[in-house]
Amino acid sequence: MFRAFIVLLVVLLAGTPAWAERKPLRLIRDAEIEHMVRLYATPVFQVAVLDPATVNVYLVQDKRINAFVAGGMNLFINTGLILKAENAGELIGVIAHETGHIAGGHLARTAEALRNARGAALLASILGAAVVVAGGGDVGAGVALGGTGIAERNLLSFSRAQENAADQAALRYLDGAGLSSRGLVTFFDKLADQELLSATRRDPYLTTHPLTRDRIEHVRQHLTTSALADAPLPEGFALMFERAKAKLTGFVEQPATTFRRYPDSDGSPTARYARAIALHRKADLAGAIVLVDGLLAEEPDNAFFHELKGQILFESGDPAGAVPEYRAAVAAAPGESLLRVGLAQALLEAGDEGVAEAAEQLEQALERDREFPTTWRLLGQAYGRLGREPESALAAAEAAYLTGAYADARHFADRALKGLTPNTPPWYHAQDILVATETTP
Repeated sequence: MFRAFIVLLVVLLAGTPAWAERKPLRLIRDAEIEHMVRLYATPVFQVAVLDPATVNVYLVQDKRINAFVAGGMNLFINTGLILKAENAGELIGVIAHETGHIAGGHLARTAEALRNARGAALLASILGAAVVVAGGGDVGAGVALGGTGIAERNLLSFSRAQENAADQAALRYLDGAGLSSRGLVTFFDKLADQELLSATRRDPYLTTHPLTRDRIEHVRQHLTTSALADAPLPEGFALMFERAKAKLTGFVEQPATTFRRYPDSDGSPTARYARAIALHRKADLAGAIVLVDGLLAEEPDNAFFHELKGQILFESGDPAGAVPEYRAAVAAAPGESLLRVGLAQALLEAGDEGVAEAAEQLEQALERDREFPTTWRLLGQAYGRLGREPESALAAAEAAYLTGAYADARHFADRALKGLTPNTPPWYHAQDILVATETTP
């Protein structure tokens, strides 16, 4: 019933850092949480003179507290960090610290290997294993990859000097963005209590970002002198955070845990949001729909409430009923590519009448996010049903390339070239895939 969490793994073997040894990395995609993280990170990136469009943010399905950078302009945030953070300020503080590593080029200095083609292979493998929290349905092709030796053992282990530099940078970025650094202080204080624990019991953030009392004291001292120490968060930031926690709880925890954290006695929209997801996971369609309809009655233009109702209907076997909900979600948040992917999938499952619209939605989604394999896979299906076989093969080739299935990518690219007009953009795209995969197994 609940297909959003198909287990798709990327296994990083001999080259992984010690805390990740033999553990799979699982990514999730969710329009609402990604939207929140982008809003939090954008002012920090701008102060750091980083183009927000060039920094990729990925959500890792892992209950442990951690965040790290890899492969240059790529920030990874564990769901455990969001779930265990007390407030949005703590998450923003961590984002600012990691931005210090990115802007300072720290990763490039400690992991030379990830600046070459092996780094690209790692990211391609990771992107191929993305799954969906909300958005609905079969998220498509995923692969289990291993044995590539594409990460360095010390990939995420920074020197004390680099950690201090990232702290200093984080404080500058937060000040420059008009944000309080209190969240960074409370986050560090929370982790400091774990330093006496054995390495196996600590959250991985302490392994990859070793804390010292001097570092914590320096950040705390900044807070006592900062004019922004008690600056309020921008409007809406706190609510976004609480709803992200509720959504993650509903999807990644057992329903019983969700009901315990968000009991019936709590009538807030956030609690009802979490319970609606838990009821859906228990296959209680009627109960879940009642709660979501109540939320929509209060916030009829909330894109993510419409998305959740669409997902519930889709995964309950009613793709036609999901279509208007996804349409409403796209209308409310047209810039969120994942909502368009959800709409397209519902249209494709609902029948032939919506295939052309599905293709249009997927094409628009690709204008903002070209690295999600599911988008290409669905577009290949849509083009195939429309009789556009060369374009269908090209989309299938791109999906295969992004998941690391290079032999399949070459096969589909070759098929596409036989039907595409030479010297056109799609023809060059197929040629690029062939060139990129010609030396890979």
